[in-house]
Amino acid sequence: MSYNTTTRTSTYTVTDIRKTFENCIADIRMIARRTGKWDINYVDRLGKDILKLAENKYLSCVTIILKRNNTNYQVRAAKFTVNDNGNTSEGDRAGKNYDWPSDEDTYLSVVLSYTSTWHSLTAEQQSKFSKDLEINWTSTSEDLTFSHLRSDNAQLYGSKTYEVQKTNFK
Repeated sequence: MSYNTTTRTSTYTVTDIRKTFENCIADIRMIARRTGKWDINYVDRLGKDILKLAENKYLSCVTIILKRNNTNYQVRAAKFTVNDNGNTSEGDRAGKNYDWPSDEDTYLSVVLSYTSTWHSLTAEQQSKFSKDLEINWTSTSEDLTFSHLRSDNAQLYGSKTYEVQKTNFK
């Protein structure tokens, strides 16, 4: 009698994280250009922070929100949610941001959500790490459920077992 077993193991590296987030950051760059709300310098700084947090396993989600100036009404959003135990070998290409409006009475906002690994750091460790970030991040009470908007899964970016799922809210 013989038995045949197969074990699937796959690990990701910092290179896989960078490769995955290249498309995510390209998407954010397209949203910034389409809406005209952020300049490329800001997007580059944002991208550096996203990568630094992701590479250290501190980032669980990046949310981009288009809001009305006077009411803060959420017009549109995109969530980029990290899954470090996925099964895609390669991801989709960035894109499908053609329907982000460039209304004058709107602005873009970004919210970074952190992993339990980040939250397990001491306040001193978080402060020390944050000093190397490009942007001075603050806490928010923003409602990220977007319950008044329709959601649909968009691109899945990934390399090895590291994935980022984009979800659009319109």
